[in-house]
Amino acid sequence: METFRKVSDVAQFSPEKMKKNGVFETEHLFCDVYCFEAGQAQSVHSHQGSDKLYFVLEGRGRFRIGEEERELGEDEVVLAPSGEPHGVENPGPERLKLLVVMAPRPSH
Repeated sequence: METFRKVSDVAQFSPEKMKKNGVFETEHLFCDVYCFEAGQAQSVHSHQGSDKLYFVLEGRGRFRIGEEERELGEDEVVLAPSGEPHGVENPGPERLKLLVVMAPRPSH
């Protein structure tokens, strides 16, 4: 298993929809880079039994966690606790790149 990665080596964008790019995956967690073009979004959803962290690497995003919505920029991080509805939108105009870690890893 690779233990060192460079984010720019895995980060890819798609004009059709937000793209999830795998960085690491173990039986305990996953770590992805989510790449959003302007106007793309991740629908509000939730995970029972897993917590998710979103860390903004580049750009600005609008995050919804439960009933709260907030815009975050580079070097800011937000937690979506287990069972809490959450989603992300890139209002643009620039691209949005997030480092996303989820643990424990969902079993679906």
